[in-house]
Amino acid sequence: MTDKSARGFFATRLRNYFLTGLIICAPLAITAWITWSFILWADSWVKPYLPFDYNPDNFLPYPVPGFGLLTALMLITLVGFFTANLIGKSIVGFGESLLVRTPLVRSIYKGLKQIFQTVLQDQSNSFKKAGLIEYPSPGLWSLVFIATDAKGEIAVKFTARGLDMVAVFLPPTPVPTAGFLIFVPREKIVPLDMSSEDAAKLLLSGGLVTPDYLPKTIAVTQETTPAKRGKSLSRP
Repeated sequence: MTDKSARGFFATRLRNYFLTGLIICAPLAITAWITWSFILWADSWVKPYLPFDYNPDNFLPYPVPGFGLLTALMLITLVGFFTANLIGKSIVGFGESLLVRTPLVRSIYKGLKQIFQTVLQDQSNSFKKAGLIEYPSPGLWSLVFIATDAKGEIAVKFTARGLDMVAVFLPPTPVPTAGFLIFVPREKIVPLDMSSEDAAKLLLSGGLVTPDYLPKTIAVTQETTPAKRGKSLSRP
């Protein structure tokens, strides 16, 4: 082996080691940064409203990260606990009645409440399934999250035209929080077996992270083939 080839081999090994370390360290660092940023963001919202005696940052020599987030979680849980009884429901109902009578505020509140109820309820299947639709033109396919069937006036208008429409959310890459609401005929949606988490990974990575997939027909064939083979060998 010449000196030139040896140097090339050594440089290749170093590059491979660097890429391997980057694959391990980069996700850990980004995850830690996002988590830490979220904790600090929650603290910045909650801690200024805490009483002076209950804020540990006021009597400790160093700040306590995460205390605001923990306090917010406890308060939200307590609100849910007290709202579950009759008195709590009456108080919440009275507060909502005031908001409903307030112009502009009622539209924002009612819209946000309906969104949270739809997304967070256990029985809701919204955004839990992914699919493909032809968009922006025939022959070009886009990944979407299936929201729900068309409802209300929109459903009535579509039904009058003999259409069975489904609301889907088309997110852009690599920021899936913004996107488009599109009503698509049910028969033009290609449902996918991948979970919504895998679909989000596919979007965030720009198509680089593709979940593994074993077609059901192949899986069934692989499970039944040994048994069938054994039966065939056992025949006289």
